[in-house]
Amino acid sequence: MAALSRAASSAIRRPLLQAPPMLQQARAMAAASLFGHVEPAPKDPILGVTEAFLADPSPEKVNVGVGAYRDDNGQPVVLECVREAERRIAGNLNMEYLPMGGSIKMIEESLKLAYGEESDFIKDKRIAAVQALSGTGACRLFADFQKRFLPDSQIYIPTPTWSNHHNIWRDAQVPQNTFTYYHPESRGLDFSGLMNDIKNAPDGSFFLLHACAHNPTGVDPTEEQWREISHQFKVKKHFPFFDMAYQGFASGDPERDAKAIRIFLEDGHQIGCAQSYAKNMGLYGQRAGCLSILCEDEMQAVAVKSQLQQIARPMYSNPPVHGALVVSIILNDPELKSLWLKEVKGMADRIIGMRKALKENLEKLGSPLSWEHVTNQIGMFCYSGMTPEQVDRLTNEYHIYMTRNGRISMAGVTTGNVSYLANAIHDVTKPN
Repeated sequence: MAALSRAASSAIRRPLLQAPPMLQQARAMAAASLFGHVEPAPKDPILGVTEAFLADPSPEKVNVGVGAYRDDNGQPVVLECVREAERRIAGNLNMEYLPMGGSIKMIEESLKLAYGEESDFIKDKRIAAVQALSGTGACRLFADFQKRFLPDSQIYIPTPTWSNHHNIWRDAQVPQNTFTYYHPESRGLDFSGLMNDIKNAPDGSFFLLHACAHNPTGVDPTEEQWREISHQFKVKKHFPFFDMAYQGFASGDPERDAKAIRIFLEDGHQIGCAQSYAKNMGLYGQRAGCLSILCEDEMQAVAVKSQLQQIARPMYSNPPVHGALVVSIILNDPELKSLWLKEVKGMADRIIGMRKALKENLEKLGSPLSWEHVTNQIGMFCYSGMTPEQVDRLTNEYHIYMTRNGRISMAGVTTGNVSYLANAIHDVTKPN
């Protein structure tokens, strides 16, 4: 009787100890699944902001996180020079594969923008250059080139920088180090810290430099500071790799925005340069860019270009044609180029105007804080100095979206929302 009682008790308990057969089978299948161990990737800190903004039903919501230009109504912009170039393309040009190195015409015009219309380096054919998938692709090609041919080198990246820079060199398996750049207290450049890090880096180190409109801080060295940086690079035999994502978009003048590169060229450096037409032509989705490396002579340039093409071949075979056609048509045609220069200056001027308006609104509200850095910084972004907690309050209480490092995309600021934005910033930053 006791044995029967124990058996009955065991039968009653068994379902509590064992999962149902179907669940057991599902678990077994998951364990055996080839990709069962793959976890969801963390959200991109920048793209995640846009996702949250789109999901917010509030009519007052403001997105100052996206790194794309908007007009004063908060709408995306297609430049008229781009529209005209597309009219010329439509029905007149084929869509055959480009060579592995990309559009020769686009590359030629890109080099003129970066190195100068009358550059001797171009005339002497000392520059190895290929079309790239915008600035990101240009950086990645260079990182892979660095790993393949200088496997013992590392890259020094500024603190802070565009977050994807770290991803690019990490995935290319290039060891990374950082160098001082931003000074939080002054919200400006930590020039002495920067120079010390340049001096203390091993001779012949690779440095990533933002040519203009540093992302995310909007803080650039002065011309004189660039000259000192270049001199110290020469002393230490460092290699400068310039990421130039905002030429023309920063000041409104492409020549002025290329000044840092020109200073290094004058001082006799070999350089690398990543160019993008996302911001300055609004070709965000066309992925139009260029990677160039200044070599010692024409023979070396030919060899380097051939290796860049070999790296590109298994990645994407050859670059897209449409954006390259748009860029080359605009820059080859004097009338369209003149229109582009006018339009890119218009974009830069609107952002500069919004910087002034935001600063003035904050001052009118009686903010005890200094907002001089808003107008001292340049380009797409303002590094506001707000804490992650203050940014969270902006989002939760005012439906204002930006990255938690306090970076404001000035392209998202308009005459219609600048007062609302200033009031919200004042509220979350004022002392209790």
